[in-house]
Amino acid sequence: MITVELRGLRLFGRHGVHEEERERGQEFVFDVELAVGRRGASDRLEEAVDYVEVARVVRAVSEARTYALLEALATAVADELERRFAPERLLVRVTKPAVRPDGLDATVGVSVARP
Repeated sequence: MITVELRGLRLFGRHGVHEEERERGQEFVFDVELAVGRRGASDRLEEAVDYVEVARVVRAVSEARTYALLEALATAVADELERRFAPERLLVRVTKPAVRPDGLDATVGVSVARP
């Protein structure tokens, strides 16, 4: 099983529950794993899942609209990756590095996994 991984993709976005988050914007970090069977084992790009295209899909979904919740953003990314690449399984993780819950030194995020 080949897994295409995209880790630490940093994108600016205007997502969040609070109006100031949407106005000011902030950085979001995406991690993606797509289990693609043996696609790419042939050493032919046209038979593989191109990680550049994976990154473009993530960026396009993030830029297409504003999401209040990370859960909705991660789900939208997972939906589009599933539609475009038909992976056997996938994992999408989105984190907000600038958010400090209750002032604590931690990073918040959500994950969507299928199946």
